[in-house]
Amino acid sequence: MKRSEINNAIKWAEKLLADRKISLPPFARKSAEDWDDERDALIKSTMLGWDITDFGTGCFEKVGAVLFTVRNGDVYNPERGVPYCEKFILLKDGSCQEIPMHYHIFKTEDIINRGGGILCVQVCGKNEDGSVDMKNPVEVYMDGVKHTVMPDKIIEVEPGASITLTPYIYHRFYAKTGEGDLVVGEVSKVNDDHNDNVFAEPKSRFCSPEEDEPKYRLLVNEY
Repeated sequence: MKRSEINNAIKWAEKLLADRKISLPPFARKSAEDWDDERDALIKSTMLGWDITDFGTGCFEKVGAVLFTVRNGDVYNPERGVPYCEKFILLKDGSCQEIPMHYHIFKTEDIINRGGGILCVQVCGKNEDGSVDMKNPVEVYMDGVKHTVMPDKIIEVEPGASITLTPYIYHRFYAKTGEGDLVVGEVSKVNDDHNDNVFAEPKSRFCSPEEDEPKYRLLVNEY
């Protein structure tokens, strides 16, 4: 991704959150120059902050998202940070921008529609060879109620509602076209984005910025 594209995505996200009256912690507003290795050590080590990714596709408008990690811990050091993770995930209406099909080995997560649109989610099982199981139904909980879902069905999660995704359930999600830009919340076990994302097709979890203008904010993979 070009740095200008990353900067514009963050500015769009800041405006969307402000319009929804959602406030981020102070470190969300740090300039790229205003980070201190000692003072901000915990923020950096638990990867709190801005995460803009196209998953290595080179097509952010179709595959990617703006994420902001508010709270997190360390899978390998329970004394660092907190024993859970909280994120915002922001998805544009009308672009079919999606989080691509993947599963987690460790993390259970609640994916919550925080408002502004309809969250579309597809869930699938995993075959023994690691491929996506497009034949058998999947059991998931939505706000405490168990549902049995076929893998070709798109689940629509209304504002305020959520879906719980447990390890080894393949999933992808996006904003329903015509329903508005979407603010998604994630509440989960401690998040390890370096090792706990298994994609159905080869993807890079983090983007590799192409510097065409100065950094507006640092990304979590740039600390």
